[in-house]
Amino acid sequence: MAQTNILLEAGTNELEIIEFYIDEATEPGAKPYRAYYGVNVAKVLEIIRLPKVTGMPQTPHPCVIGTFNLRSRVIPLIDLSMWLGKPMARDENTKVIVSEFNKVINAFMVSGVTRIHRLSWSEVEPPSGYVAQFAANNFTGVVKFPDHIVLILDMEQIIWDLNPALAMKTDRQREEAAIPEPERSAYKTLVVDDSNSIRRLIATYLEKDGFEVIQDVNGQNAWDRLAEWREAATKGGQPLTSNVHLVVTDIEMPSMDGHTLCKKIKDDPVLKQLPVVLFSSLINDQLYHKGLSVGADDQVTKPEVGTLAERARKLIEASR
Repeated sequence: MAQTNILLEAGTNELEIIEFYIDEATEPGAKPYRAYYGVNVAKVLEIIRLPKVTGMPQTPHPCVIGTFNLRSRVIPLIDLSMWLGKPMARDENTKVIVSEFNKVINAFMVSGVTRIHRLSWSEVEPPSGYVAQFAANNFTGVVKFPDHIVLILDMEQIIWDLNPALAMKTDRQREEAAIPEPERSAYKTLVVDDSNSIRRLIATYLEKDGFEVIQDVNGQNAWDRLAEWREAATKGGQPLTSNVHLVVTDIEMPSMDGHTLCKKIKDDPVLKQLPVVLFSSLINDQLYHKGLSVGADDQVTKPEVGTLAERARKLIEASR
């Protein structure tokens, strides 16, 4: 399933999402309420029928309903409706979405799957802060179709909330060693990620190592900021490095994705000097070449966050 996304050219600001739905049980005899959600195709390994599930003792949340065996792999199954607080009306069409990100495989039980949409990230609207608060930050984008709305779920945030150690494994030795040294330069780094928790995490690691962090919530906002800095450098005679030395960006973001942001930076005669690090759960063997094709200087998976500061500093110092 994930291989279909390889056909999308990197830097075109396109994505493919799998649209699925959850039928919420209402009053007895009444028609269930159907809500539509989406997930990036690149995170989906396959979609299967509901398998035989073995219960688990002492799970972190009741929505982790058990495990199942898929080709000799034991995979935890999460009842997505229970996590979202919407009791699901189960029937023979119940499906399971098997996903992989951050080098971890999980499965999510849903009512059904409708289709795959190919979209531009510009069609994915970021949720307003007010709306996101009501949804407990469970989704990162909204896609409006003529007859329904699709919410792009933040599967990583769900897994992280269920089990932080599972979603973001880090190298504790590197984490403990990342103590600011007075003689180190406070390099200015633009961190771009639509997840508040991930942005804060990256900022914490970089600031521990003496970096100065500027944050943006999506690629479009970051590009607008970079364009202002470029203007200051070309017309105001202000060195670009007085504002920024490095860009660290997620890949999946509303408005403009990280691949497109990276390509625009590397295609720009002034900004191309900036090292760009792609930091995402989507960096795997199949997708690594996408980052190379848009000129990324490094690609770091989220479980490798403990190595980010060291790698970022080396890139900056090599570019000077």
